[in-house]
Amino acid sequence: MASANSYKLRCSIPGHEMDVRGLASAAFPEGAFVSVSRDRTGRVWVPNSSPDKGFTEMHCMSGHSNFVSCVCIIAPSETYPRGLIATGGNDNNICVFTMDQPQPLFTLKGHKNTVCTLSSGKFGTLLSGSWDTTAKVWLNEKCMMTLEGHTAAVWAVVILPEQGLMLSGSADKTIRLWKAGRCEKTFTGHEDCVRGLAVISNAEFFSCSNDASIRRWLVDTGECAQVYYSHTNYIYSMAVFPNSEDFISTGEDRSLRIWRQGDCTQTIRLPAQSVWCCCILPNGDIAVGASDGIIRVFTEAEDRMASVEDLQAFEDELSKATIDPKLGDLGDIKMEDLPGREHLDEPGNRDGQTRLIKDGQKVEAYQWSVSDGRWMKIGDVVGGSNQQSSKSVMYEGKEYDYVFTIDVNEGGPSMKLPYNVSEDPWLTAHNFLQKNDLSPMFLDQVANFIIENTKGHVVGPAQPAGGDPLTGEIFFTHLIFLHTGSGRYIPGSGPNPSGPVGVADPFTGGGAYSSAALRQTATNIYFPKTDGVTFEQANGTQIIAKLKELNGGAPQEHKLSEDNLESLEMLLVAACEPVSSKPPPTLQQINLLWKAAHWPEDIVFPVLDIMRLAVRHPLVNESLCGEAEGVQLCNHLLSLMRPEGRPANQMLALRTLCNCFSGRHGRALLMAQRETVLSRAADLATVCNKNIHIALATLVLNYAGCLHSQPDLEAKAQCLSVASRALETVQDKEAVFRLLVSLGTTVASDQTARDLARSLGVNSQISKYSSVSDPSKVAECCQLVLKELQ
Repeated sequence: MASANSYKLRCSIPGHEMDVRGLASAAFPEGAFVSVSRDRTGRVWVPNSSPDKGFTEMHCMSGHSNFVSCVCIIAPSETYPRGLIATGGNDNNICVFTMDQPQPLFTLKGHKNTVCTLSSGKFGTLLSGSWDTTAKVWLNEKCMMTLEGHTAAVWAVVILPEQGLMLSGSADKTIRLWKAGRCEKTFTGHEDCVRGLAVISNAEFFSCSNDASIRRWLVDTGECAQVYYSHTNYIYSMAVFPNSEDFISTGEDRSLRIWRQGDCTQTIRLPAQSVWCCCILPNGDIAVGASDGIIRVFTEAEDRMASVEDLQAFEDELSKATIDPKLGDLGDIKMEDLPGREHLDEPGNRDGQTRLIKDGQKVEAYQWSVSDGRWMKIGDVVGGSNQQSSKSVMYEGKEYDYVFTIDVNEGGPSMKLPYNVSEDPWLTAHNFLQKNDLSPMFLDQVANFIIENTKGHVVGPAQPAGGDPLTGEIFFTHLIFLHTGSGRYIPGSGPNPSGPVGVADPFTGGGAYSSAALRQTATNIYFPKTDGVTFEQANGTQIIAKLKELNGGAPQEHKLSEDNLESLEMLLVAACEPVSSKPPPTLQQINLLWKAAHWPEDIVFPVLDIMRLAVRHPLVNESLCGEAEGVQLCNHLLSLMRPEGRPANQMLALRTLCNCFSGRHGRALLMAQRETVLSRAADLATVCNKNIHIALATLVLNYAGCLHSQPDLEAKAQCLSVASRALETVQDKEAVFRLLVSLGTTVASDQTARDLARSLGVNSQISKYSSVSDPSKVAECCQLVLKELQ
């Protein structure tokens, strides 16, 4: 009789023709799960009532043009009450299926290489990871964000229960925590590729790696709380039981391992080298997929266990497997030192313990089963150290079965491709192409070359005549493809314009603001705000006085003549009074302004203040923001916005960018440079300066206004991301208000943007502002945004 914590085989499902690479428990029907395979299909399995306690294929899904690598379930919604199935493949695509149709409902394109991991979150959010080193956030058939920062393939992604938090694990050995599209923390500790992630709670998660370890991490601190060892080779996948404490793991050592209270309490060996994937079914049963194309389900419920005959057949199959010691599972084997069969008379010390014995000229491997109280044969060992083939080839200090010479260009240098028969030819080919910076279009050609030139040389059961080597046991190896003071000049300052009491523009700061009057005139006067918000205040006399003062001490090569100073003063007057009878700005004045803008950073701020005001004038806006000059202007302002730069310059550069929105050339320039501008601006949220925060919030607001009537979801996603991140550090109420207006403008009349904002956790992030009493516009605007997000 099995003990309470002992899993045994329930059934074997030979439904796929090649490796089973992904498994996921389905929301419908009850007890069902989904599998995906290198045979380019996905299949839905439902439990049947037959005596074999097995599963029946409900339907087969096709849509990928290459291997299917991963799968996840998108939770049920009003539109799709049975949920959806998302699959990722080597064709770089993600296919999304309903639970009852064999063809995709839609296909998501955007990754530039294999999609190898998927995770779903609230509101239909989908997170994907790829060999192209990025992760992407998808919503409503659109890519909303691309998470960039890893330097190698992203093998694992997961969405944490807390809205807006996402994790990615990579072949660069790191795990990254993302919030609103920004990397908030990097977890380091693994010594090799991170292959799997599993959520424990809002505060903790597991990771597994090619370094044969499992780690438990604390989200808030980034600390590794515990490391678990038991596997002897790469660990590919893991899953956590509902109690958020116990878990399972699978890997390249042919095993499924069950962990309880931090200890590996059971090891189940499989007659296949690579156990790629696992999932826990609602009833506690465990499904695993392996390189032999078979899905196996294990259970601890006696009434669901396989018959005695089927259990014996599984054990017999396991005993006939071959084990290659070169894979590192068994250490160095010297036959003359091995004990005989009598060694099996001694009981083992723990479940999963292995022993090697000599039986004549054979070496056999056995594993101790605590539940059965006996040693079970898990395979015959082939190719021990005393039997090594003389055909092995040394390359870069390592032994390989083959080292191929690859000629890419006639007359050019040849390249070496080392290969062991225990490796996956497709992944080896990808590794070779990536290492040598060759086009992925050669993948099939190189992989087929390997297969053709190593036919018949596969460790494991013999292939059927004419069979594709990929249908057998493929052994995967590591793939690494400011001035203050009364009466003094303050940059950007000036007298407050007078304004009417009551219904004043809440952005100008002019005049009193009466929320009661506003409530009487409109239900929502805050957003969408589509006209640009600019910084108009100026004290021209003080600006020029400061300019002349600093010019006196400027380096000789930067010093301006009296005529030049007069020209800049005339430009300032023209810019501040564009409708006056004053002469319009001249090209000579504009060129002089551009030249002076390159003064040393410790004295350039009055020039930037002139530029901030001047770009509002149509002629200056066209000249500085035109196609040829605009990029130079953007780059110069961005250089002044470096986080380590001077606060006065940072603020004035931000304000200049905001004022560029007042002209069509400036708007076109900033929309074209949006990604770069907003990324650099977002970094300034951490600078402790309220004027910088107000300018940053205004820039985001102006972008949101320009995007309001456009269907550019990726751009709106960046606005949401930057606003959300800024709200984490910004304290000034005016800056908070403008960020709230930008959020409202972005989500107004756009259901997809609303869904994304909800998935980023914007609701919970801003709810604290709904009770702000001074100024009341903050609470009023916040309540309106929350209403939009309901």
